[in-house]
Order: sequence, then C-alpha cells, then structure tokens
Amino acid sequence: MIEIKNIYKQFDDNFLALKDFSLQIEKGSAFGLLGSNGAGKSTLLRLLSGVYKQDAGEIIVDGESVYDNPAIKQKIFFINDETIQFGNYTLEKLKDLYKGLYPNFSDELFERLNNKIKLPTYKKLNQFSKGMKRQAIVIIGLSCQTEYLLLDEAFDGIDPAMRIIVKRMLVDAMIDRELTVIISSHNLKEISEICDSIAFIHKGELLFAKSIESVKNEMHKLQVAFSEEISEDALAGLNIIKSDRNQSVRHYIIRGNADEIRAKFESLNPIILDIVQLTLEEIFIIEMEERGYGNDAV
Repeated sequence: MIEIKNIYKQFDDNFLALKDFSLQIEKGSAFGLLGSNGAGKSTLLRLLSGVYKQDAGEIIVDGESVYDNPAIKQKIFFINDETIQFGNYTLEKLKDLYKGLYPNFSDELFERLNNKIKLPTYKKLNQFSKGMKRQAIVIIGLSCQTEYLLLDEAFDGIDPAMRIIVKRMLVDAMIDRELTVIISSHNLKEISEICDSIAFIHKGELLFAKSIESVKNEMHKLQVAFSEEISEDALAGLNIIKSDRNQSVRHYIIRGNADEIRAKFESLNPIILDIVQLTLEEIFIIEMEERGYGNDAV
C-alpha cells in the first residue's frame, strides 16, 4: 500500500506544488492522476519514487519511508515524462544498467516484450522517435519486475496501434503479478480504459479520490422536452450544474443519483427524456470549469 500523509512540497521560487495532500493507493490497483497543467501530478510522482523529498508529511510504501531508502526504491520504477537522459544509451546498454539496479530484472521478459515491439537494441536512443523512446522505457520498466510502476504521460508520442500493445503489456503485468500502476496522463480516454480509480488534483490540493465507476455515476447529462412550459421551481432540489436550451429541448448536467433524477423528471410528464452517462473527459472539463479554470482564456 502507498500512504501519503499531509505532505507539502515547495520549490525555491516559493511555488507551493502540493499542500496538505493525503491519499491512499491500494496494492494491485490501477490508479490515475488527473489535473490541469501545474496541478502537482508530476511532483507527486517524483515524491513517490524518492526523486524529491517532501518538506512536511510522510510518504510510506509497504510500511516504510521512500526517500533515501534503496530497499523500497527497488520496488518502484518511475517512467519520467522526459527521456533525454538516456539519449547516449542503446537499448542493450540500458538493459545492462537497470539489471545492476533491480535484482528482479528478467532478460526473458525483456526479450518477450521487445519481440512485440521490435525496437533495435544496438541503436542509440537519441536516434529513436519520441514514441520509440517511450516504448523502450516501458519495456525496461516492466522487465525490472517491480511492485509499483509510475508513469508520467506514459503514452505521449506513441502511435495508436502501438498504444494498444503497450496498454496490453501493462494490463498483463497487472494481472500476472498484481503490479500497482499509477498513471498521470492528459489522455483521459486511456486513463478510463486502464485505471479503476482516480485522484483529481487542482492547484496542489486533492479534490477527491474515487473509483471511476462512482465518479461517472455521480454526474449525468440529460436531454428533456415537455409539451408545456415548466417553471424553474419544478426542478427545485436538483443539483443542476449546467443548463441550456435549443428550441423546445432542454439540456442539463446534473449531479446526483440517476434514479432520483429520472423520477423527478418523469413526475413532470416529459415527452422526451434521455439520460446519458458522461465520459471521464466530459466530467474533467466540467469539474475544471466549476473551479474557474480556463475562464480567462482568449
């Protein structure tokens, strides 16, 4: 289990990246980190992997502090959003490097994974495309056979066909050895496909951490039409986030229980009533709009 307890992290420019942040991530889960640019997602991953040390609070993995703890760090592999540091390595040399750092590194698994992607092993990574570099690091990370895999913008630059293969690799590892995967990504469709739970971070604070299923069940999109005009008072008690109208058809975004929302509208005898589950991307946009994000954009 990962336990994050009331952590703070501030940088030299007095930017407070995370403040009083607490979160638990169960072992064997696939966990997504959502938030706008600068929300604190990458900082959190660097703290979890022991690259950074928090200014206050605790980060505990399997009962032990992460920072300056080699035994715990061997349980964690962090795939950064940058790969420039590996530019002068060939994939074969990179494999040798990590074999010396991670005692559970599997040559057999490395060969099996690379046979699916077929990356050249004796070509320097600085000659790889961006997507090929990401694939290379994912192969290395999975071959290290750690208990925790942290990915920052894991699929950035990978073409759609190869994304499917990489996602299958991750899912196979989660099933085969209960790998705990924590992913930060702006591609919310992929978060929704891989993860079972998410944390929503905004301006360094945790807004909520829930299962994706429960998040989707808490907000609904409705399309409604009535034969006669109804008053706004008729919808009293509903937590209406957004509403608009196109001629006789009304559109609503409502937070709450779907059955209760349906019962409320059915009592008003609509001639059209459609309730649609929102996608994770739609929910993210609505949550950000509620907090004023993007209101000043031109």
